[in-house]
Amino acid sequence: MIQSIPPVLRSLQLPLRLKLWDGKELDLGPQPRVTLVIKDPSLITQLSEPRLDILGGAYVEGRVELEGQMSDIIKVGVGLSEALIPDDSSAAVEHELHDKATDAAAISYHYDLSNEFYALWLDPEMVYSCGYFPTGDESLEQAQLAKLRLLCRKLRLEPGDKLLDVGCGWGGLARLAAREFGAQVYGITLSAEQLKLARERVAEQGLAQQVELQLMDYRDLPQDGRFDKVVSVGMFEHVGYANLAQYCQCLFGAVKPGGLVMNHGITARHTDGRAVGYGAGDFIGKYVFPHGELPHLSTMTGVLSDAGLEVVDVESLRLHYARTLTFWSERLESQLDKAASMVPEQALRIWRLYLAGCAYGFAQGWMNLHQILAVKPLPDGGHNLPWSRTDIYA
Repeated sequence: MIQSIPPVLRSLQLPLRLKLWDGKELDLGPQPRVTLVIKDPSLITQLSEPRLDILGGAYVEGRVELEGQMSDIIKVGVGLSEALIPDDSSAAVEHELHDKATDAAAISYHYDLSNEFYALWLDPEMVYSCGYFPTGDESLEQAQLAKLRLLCRKLRLEPGDKLLDVGCGWGGLARLAAREFGAQVYGITLSAEQLKLARERVAEQGLAQQVELQLMDYRDLPQDGRFDKVVSVGMFEHVGYANLAQYCQCLFGAVKPGGLVMNHGITARHTDGRAVGYGAGDFIGKYVFPHGELPHLSTMTGVLSDAGLEVVDVESLRLHYARTLTFWSERLESQLDKAASMVPEQALRIWRLYLAGCAYGFAQGWMNLHQILAVKPLPDGGHNLPWSRTDIYA
């Protein structure tokens, strides 16, 4: 059966061992660190064009097994793809239509998996977004608290401020904004499981008078300018190109004149928002984030501006997210037995690939993460922001 291996694979020098269904083995390079156990013979013909969605899908579906450190597995898989197939990220971009039912189903698929599973590898506050490492030496717990405080400082939260948290998740930011900055927080999410746990933690911490959380679509937000500040973290990736303008208009309508809007989220590397290449974007779209789309920074600042918001500050946290994802992946990998008791086997396979793969992708610059701060101008065109932003980092 060794003769059935595509000849092109034999020329590669990757630390990869192929183990066939009949027990035979072939090393594609010296000192293999990764073993690909092929259980389905039909997969052999696909290895001559090993797109990451094909390789990842085969693992998720149990057609192959992977042996080795997950970080090595990702590097070898990318090396295999880069060596044998052209980068398809220049393909034409087709954007999807998003309605409330589609978005609610997609959010439920991703976030309603299991609160216990997420708690296994997230920090104690259950913050499922990029951490902030001021020196690079912080623990995950320290980095997530630093990120939440950074967001609040950029929003210049003051006691009594009415803060809208769009996509509030498990409520970590809402609780900290109320507890440490004295804000009155109104948070919304489309995940019933997130909302349940978030409300429980609000009650446990005695914050029920300051924090109200609801199951709501952003398109149903009040448009009467009742909020002093608006924050959206890890949310607009689910909005879709077709609805970006409406999303930004909803944020504009929710905040009062002179109020601040913070959008924290993943952005595309290319200006046309094309998917990550070599099939990685297709894998994420099929197995991880159905209907998710990443706009480029220029697109996002454009639609915010068109909605009437003035962009006043932009910061990239790409390498911070690479480190965050590495922490998450390592934590999951160290507790696979526990994780296997919490979620279906296929889901665990998806998340192992997803976390390690995204850590690699952010480190390589396949995508970015930007915090975009905007202000809704006062009637005279001005605003009350300080002349300098040095106080944010003091």
